[in-house]
Amino acid sequence: MPTPNVEAVKLDDLNCWRIRHGQAELLVAQQGAHILSYQLAGQPPLIWLNDEAVFETGKSIRAGVPVCWPWFGNFARNPQSVQAMRVSNEPAPAHGLVRALDWELGGIEAEGDSLKVEFLLPYPDGGLPGWPHKVDLKLTIRLNAQLHISLSSHNVGDEEVTLSQALHSYFAVSDVRNVSVEGVDGLSYIDTADDWKTVTQTGDLRFTGETDRIYLNAPAQLSIVDPDWQRRIVLTSTGSRSAVIWNPWIDRAAAFTDMADDGWQRMLCIETANVMDDVVVLKPGASHTLSVSIGSTPL
Repeated sequence: MPTPNVEAVKLDDLNCWRIRHGQAELLVAQQGAHILSYQLAGQPPLIWLNDEAVFETGKSIRAGVPVCWPWFGNFARNPQSVQAMRVSNEPAPAHGLVRALDWELGGIEAEGDSLKVEFLLPYPDGGLPGWPHKVDLKLTIRLNAQLHISLSSHNVGDEEVTLSQALHSYFAVSDVRNVSVEGVDGLSYIDTADDWKTVTQTGDLRFTGETDRIYLNAPAQLSIVDPDWQRRIVLTSTGSRSAVIWNPWIDRAAAFTDMADDGWQRMLCIETANVMDDVVVLKPGASHTLSVSIGSTPL
Protein backbone atom coordinates (compact mmCIF):
# COMPACT_ATOMS: atom_id res chain seq x y z
CA MET A 1 0.00 0.00 0.00
CA PRO A 2 1.44 3.43 -0.90
CA THR A 3 2.44 5.74 1.94
CA PRO A 4 0.29 8.88 1.91
CA ASN A 5 1.95 12.27 1.84
CA VAL A 6 0.18 15.05 3.71
CA GLU A 7 1.35 18.66 3.48
CA ALA A 8 -0.21 21.59 5.34
CA VAL A 9 -0.45 24.62 3.05
CA LYS A 10 -1.92 28.09 3.26
CA LEU A 11 -3.91 29.64 0.42
CA ASP A 12 -4.19 33.32 1.34
CA ASP A 13 -6.35 33.26 4.52
CA LEU A 14 -7.24 29.57 4.45
CA ASN A 15 -5.66 26.53 6.06
CA CYS A 16 -5.50 23.66 3.58
CA TRP A 17 -3.97 20.24 3.12
CA ARG A 18 -2.39 18.82 -0.02
CA ILE A 19 -2.72 15.03 0.17
CA ARG A 20 -1.06 12.55 -2.17
CA HIS A 21 -2.03 8.88 -2.11
CA GLY A 22 -0.98 6.54 -4.91
CA GLN A 23 -1.72 8.31 -8.18
CA ALA A 24 -4.15 10.77 -6.59
CA GLU A 25 -3.56 14.32 -5.41
CA LEU A 26 -6.22 16.11 -3.35
CA LEU A 27 -6.29 19.72 -2.14
CA VAL A 28 -8.81 20.43 0.62
CA ALA A 29 -9.54 23.50 2.78
CA GLN A 30 -10.57 23.49 6.43
CA GLN A 31 -13.11 26.22 5.68
CA GLY A 32 -16.23 24.46 4.46
CA ALA A 33 -14.45 21.06 4.48
CA HIS A 34 -14.05 22.16 0.88
CA ILE A 35 -12.35 19.94 -1.69
CA LEU A 36 -10.54 22.41 -3.96
CA SER A 37 -9.02 20.08 -6.55
CA TYR A 38 -8.47 16.41 -7.33
CA GLN A 39 -6.50 14.76 -10.10
CA LEU A 40 -4.62 11.61 -10.99
CA ALA A 41 -0.96 11.65 -12.05
CA GLY A 42 -0.48 12.32 -15.76
CA GLN A 43 -4.14 13.30 -16.30
CA PRO A 44 -6.02 16.60 -16.40
CA PRO A 45 -7.77 17.51 -13.13
CA LEU A 46 -11.15 15.90 -12.41
CA ILE A 47 -12.26 18.55 -9.91
CA TRP A 48 -11.81 22.12 -11.15
CA LEU A 49 -9.72 24.59 -9.19
CA ASN A 50 -10.82 28.00 -10.43
CA ASP A 51 -7.77 30.19 -11.19
CA GLU A 52 -9.62 33.27 -9.91
CA ALA A 53 -11.07 31.70 -6.74
CA VAL A 54 -10.87 33.88 -3.61
CA PHE A 55 -9.51 32.23 -0.46
CA GLU A 56 -10.82 34.61 2.18
CA THR A 57 -12.08 33.90 5.69
CA GLY A 58 -15.87 33.78 5.74
CA LYS A 59 -16.25 33.92 1.94
CA SER A 60 -17.53 30.88 0.08
CA ILE A 61 -15.20 29.50 -2.60
CA ARG A 62 -16.31 29.23 -6.23
CA ALA A 63 -14.43 26.04 -7.13
CA GLY A 64 -14.02 22.42 -6.17
CA VAL A 65 -16.85 20.84 -4.15
CA PRO A 66 -18.74 23.30 -1.93
CA VAL A 67 -21.01 21.71 0.70
CA CYS A 68 -24.51 23.23 0.45
CA TRP A 69 -26.49 22.63 3.69
CA PRO A 70 -29.14 22.84 5.26
CA TRP A 71 -30.72 24.33 2.18
CA PHE A 72 -29.71 24.50 -1.46
CA GLY A 73 -29.59 27.52 -3.77
CA ASN A 74 -32.04 30.37 -3.31
CA PHE A 75 -33.65 29.82 0.10
CA ALA A 76 -37.03 31.13 -1.09
CA ARG A 77 -37.13 28.45 -3.82
CA ASN A 78 -36.81 25.64 -1.29
CA PRO A 79 -39.88 23.65 -0.21
CA GLN A 80 -41.89 25.18 2.61
CA SER A 81 -40.87 22.35 4.94
CA VAL A 82 -37.21 23.42 4.55
CA GLN A 83 -37.99 27.13 4.89
CA ALA A 84 -39.93 26.44 8.09
CA MET A 85 -36.74 25.25 9.78
CA ARG A 86 -35.22 28.75 9.68
CA VAL A 87 -36.09 31.31 12.39
CA SER A 88 -34.68 34.61 11.18
CA ASN A 89 -35.84 37.74 9.39
CA GLU A 90 -32.36 38.39 7.99
CA PRO A 91 -31.70 37.61 4.30
CA ALA A 92 -30.79 33.96 3.88
CA PRO A 93 -27.42 33.26 2.24
CA ALA A 94 -27.51 31.15 -0.92
CA HIS A 95 -26.64 27.47 -0.48
CA GLY A 96 -27.01 27.37 3.29
CA LEU A 97 -24.80 28.01 6.29
CA VAL A 98 -21.79 25.69 6.40
CA ARG A 99 -19.64 26.28 3.33
CA ALA A 100 -17.84 29.28 4.87
CA LEU A 101 -17.37 27.79 8.37
CA ASP A 102 -14.24 26.11 9.67
CA TRP A 103 -14.80 22.38 10.17
CA GLU A 104 -12.73 20.23 12.52
CA LEU A 105 -10.23 17.87 10.90
CA GLY A 106 -11.24 14.55 12.42
CA GLY A 107 -8.26 12.70 11.02
CA ILE A 108 -6.32 11.43 8.02
CA GLU A 109 -5.66 7.70 8.08
CA ALA A 110 -5.14 4.65 5.89
CA GLU A 111 -7.96 2.12 5.60
CA GLY A 112 -6.91 -0.88 3.51
CA ASP A 113 -5.99 0.45 0.07
CA SER A 114 -7.83 3.73 0.77
CA LEU A 115 -6.92 6.93 2.53
CA LYS A 116 -9.71 8.40 4.66
CA VAL A 117 -9.98 12.11 5.45
CA GLU A 118 -12.71 13.11 7.89
CA PHE A 119 -14.11 16.54 8.76
CA LEU A 120 -16.60 17.20 11.56
CA LEU A 121 -19.02 20.06 12.18
CA PRO A 122 -20.74 19.30 15.50
CA TYR A 123 -23.91 21.11 16.47
CA PRO A 124 -22.71 24.40 18.01
CA ASP A 125 -24.17 25.78 21.24
CA GLY A 126 -27.30 27.65 20.21
CA GLY A 127 -27.20 26.23 16.70
CA LEU A 128 -26.26 27.88 13.44
CA PRO A 129 -27.41 31.48 12.85
CA GLY A 130 -31.19 31.39 12.48
CA TRP A 131 -31.14 27.58 12.40
CA PRO A 132 -31.29 26.19 15.97
CA HIS A 133 -31.65 22.49 15.20
CA LYS A 134 -29.33 19.91 16.71
CA VAL A 135 -27.74 18.17 13.74
CA ASP A 136 -24.11 17.00 13.62
CA LEU A 137 -22.34 16.92 10.25
CA LYS A 138 -19.51 14.73 9.02
CA LEU A 139 -17.80 14.89 5.63
CA THR A 140 -15.77 11.81 4.74
CA ILE A 141 -13.38 11.74 1.78
CA ARG A 142 -11.85 8.45 0.61
CA LEU A 143 -9.08 8.17 -1.94
CA ASN A 144 -8.34 4.95 -3.82
CA ALA A 145 -8.84 4.40 -7.54
CA GLN A 146 -11.66 6.95 -7.25
CA LEU A 147 -12.66 9.94 -5.15
CA HIS A 148 -15.47 9.12 -2.71
CA ILE A 149 -17.28 11.94 -0.87
CA SER A 150 -19.94 11.36 1.80
CA LEU A 151 -21.91 13.96 3.78
CA SER A 152 -23.65 12.53 6.84
CA SER A 153 -26.28 14.41 8.87
CA HIS A 154 -27.19 13.06 12.32
CA ASN A 155 -30.14 14.51 14.22
CA VAL A 156 -29.03 14.55 17.88
CA GLY A 157 -32.02 16.63 18.98
CA ASP A 158 -35.56 15.70 19.96
CA GLU A 159 -37.39 17.37 17.04
CA GLU A 160 -37.84 16.31 13.41
CA VAL A 161 -35.66 18.26 10.97
CA THR A 162 -36.14 18.77 7.21
CA LEU A 163 -33.31 19.93 4.98
CA SER A 164 -32.09 20.16 1.40
CA GLN A 165 -28.43 19.86 0.42
CA ALA A 166 -25.89 19.27 -2.33
CA LEU A 167 -22.30 18.36 -3.02
CA HIS A 168 -21.84 21.20 -5.53
CA SER A 169 -19.09 19.57 -7.65
CA TYR A 170 -17.25 21.61 -10.28
CA PHE A 171 -15.76 19.24 -12.85
CA ALA A 172 -12.82 20.15 -15.07
CA VAL A 173 -13.53 19.78 -18.79
CA SER A 174 -11.57 20.59 -21.94
CA ASP A 175 -14.32 22.86 -23.29
CA VAL A 176 -17.91 22.66 -22.06
CA ARG A 177 -19.16 23.33 -25.61
CA ASN A 178 -17.73 19.97 -26.70
CA VAL A 179 -18.82 17.71 -23.85
CA SER A 180 -22.08 15.89 -23.14
CA VAL A 181 -23.81 14.35 -20.13
CA GLU A 182 -25.08 10.77 -20.34
CA GLY A 183 -27.82 9.33 -18.14
CA VAL A 184 -30.38 12.15 -18.37
CA ASP A 185 -32.35 11.04 -21.43
CA GLY A 186 -36.06 10.92 -20.62
CA LEU A 187 -35.75 12.64 -17.23
CA SER A 188 -37.95 15.52 -16.16
CA TYR A 189 -36.08 18.64 -15.15
CA ILE A 190 -36.85 22.11 -13.86
CA ASP A 191 -35.22 24.72 -16.08
CA THR A 192 -34.42 27.51 -13.63
CA ALA A 193 -32.91 29.58 -16.45
CA ASP A 194 -36.29 29.54 -18.24
CA ASP A 195 -38.82 30.64 -15.63
CA TRP A 196 -38.62 27.34 -13.72
CA LYS A 197 -40.50 25.43 -16.39
CA THR A 198 -40.66 21.63 -16.14
CA VAL A 199 -39.29 19.96 -19.29
CA THR A 200 -38.45 16.43 -20.42
CA GLN A 201 -34.88 15.77 -21.56
CA THR A 202 -34.43 14.24 -25.01
CA GLY A 203 -31.10 12.50 -25.58
CA ASP A 204 -27.82 13.37 -23.91
CA LEU A 205 -27.35 16.90 -22.61
CA ARG A 206 -25.13 19.22 -24.65
CA PHE A 207 -24.29 22.84 -23.89
CA THR A 208 -25.05 25.84 -26.09
CA GLY A 209 -25.87 28.51 -23.49
CA GLU A 210 -26.43 29.15 -19.81
CA THR A 211 -27.63 25.94 -18.17
CA ASP A 212 -29.20 25.60 -14.73
CA ARG A 213 -31.36 22.50 -14.45
CA ILE A 214 -32.69 20.41 -11.58
CA TYR A 215 -33.12 16.84 -12.77
CA LEU A 216 -35.75 14.90 -10.86
CA ASN A 217 -35.64 11.18 -10.09
CA ALA A 218 -32.09 11.10 -11.40
CA PRO A 219 -30.37 7.71 -11.77
CA ALA A 220 -27.51 6.64 -9.53
CA GLN A 221 -25.01 7.09 -12.36
CA LEU A 222 -24.32 10.06 -14.62
CA SER A 223 -21.33 10.58 -16.91
CA ILE A 224 -19.53 13.50 -18.55
CA VAL A 225 -18.18 12.53 -21.98
CA ASP A 226 -15.18 14.68 -22.98
CA PRO A 227 -13.89 13.73 -26.47
CA ASP A 228 -11.07 16.30 -26.49
CA TRP A 229 -9.58 14.81 -23.31
CA GLN A 230 -10.59 11.30 -24.39
CA ARG A 231 -12.25 10.44 -21.11
CA ARG A 232 -15.57 9.77 -19.45
CA ILE A 233 -16.04 11.10 -15.89
CA VAL A 234 -18.41 8.76 -14.07
CA LEU A 235 -20.43 9.86 -11.02
CA THR A 236 -22.13 7.23 -8.88
CA SER A 237 -24.36 8.56 -6.11
CA THR A 238 -26.29 7.22 -3.14
CA GLY A 239 -28.79 8.92 -0.85
CA SER A 240 -29.92 11.20 -3.68
CA ARG A 241 -32.77 11.33 -6.19
CA SER A 242 -31.97 14.70 -7.73
CA ALA A 243 -29.07 16.23 -9.64
CA VAL A 244 -28.35 19.83 -10.57
CA ILE A 245 -26.41 20.58 -13.77
CA TRP A 246 -25.05 24.11 -14.12
CA ASN A 247 -22.82 26.23 -16.31
CA PRO A 248 -23.02 30.04 -16.15
CA TRP A 249 -21.92 30.64 -19.78
CA ILE A 250 -20.69 34.02 -21.00
CA ASP A 251 -22.77 36.75 -19.37
CA ARG A 252 -23.09 35.19 -15.90
CA ALA A 253 -19.39 34.35 -15.75
CA ALA A 254 -18.47 37.91 -16.76
CA ALA A 255 -20.50 39.20 -13.79
CA PHE A 256 -18.55 37.07 -11.29
CA THR A 257 -15.62 38.81 -9.64
CA ASP A 258 -14.09 35.43 -8.72
CA MET A 259 -14.09 33.74 -12.12
CA ALA A 260 -12.22 34.57 -15.32
CA ASP A 261 -14.46 35.77 -18.14
CA ASP A 262 -13.71 32.55 -20.03
CA GLY A 263 -13.70 30.32 -16.93
CA TRP A 264 -17.10 28.90 -17.86
CA GLN A 265 -15.49 27.04 -20.76
CA ARG A 266 -13.35 24.91 -18.44
CA MET A 267 -15.96 23.76 -15.90
CA LEU A 268 -19.25 21.95 -15.57
CA CYS A 269 -21.16 21.44 -12.35
CA ILE A 270 -23.06 18.24 -11.69
CA GLU A 271 -24.33 18.47 -8.14
CA THR A 272 -25.32 15.36 -6.23
CA ALA A 273 -28.31 16.69 -4.32
CA ASN A 274 -31.47 16.37 -2.26
CA VAL A 275 -33.64 19.22 -3.55
CA MET A 276 -37.26 20.07 -4.37
CA ASP A 277 -39.42 17.04 -3.40
CA ASP A 278 -36.25 15.05 -2.68
CA VAL A 279 -35.75 16.61 0.75
CA VAL A 280 -34.25 14.83 3.76
CA VAL A 281 -36.45 14.34 6.83
CA LEU A 282 -34.54 13.37 9.96
CA LYS A 283 -36.48 12.08 12.92
CA PRO A 284 -34.77 12.38 16.33
CA GLY A 285 -31.76 10.09 16.39
CA ALA A 286 -31.86 9.45 12.63
CA SER A 287 -29.02 9.93 10.14
CA HIS A 288 -28.79 10.40 6.38
CA THR A 289 -25.75 10.11 4.10
CA LEU A 290 -25.45 11.79 0.72
CA SER A 291 -22.53 10.44 -1.27
CA VAL A 292 -20.87 10.43 -4.67
CA SER A 293 -17.99 8.41 -6.10
CA ILE A 294 -16.05 10.01 -8.94
CA GLY A 295 -13.75 8.28 -11.39
CA SER A 296 -12.78 8.39 -15.05
CA THR A 297 -12.35 5.90 -17.88
CA PRO A 298 -10.75 6.40 -21.31
CA LEU A 299 -13.00 6.77 -24.35
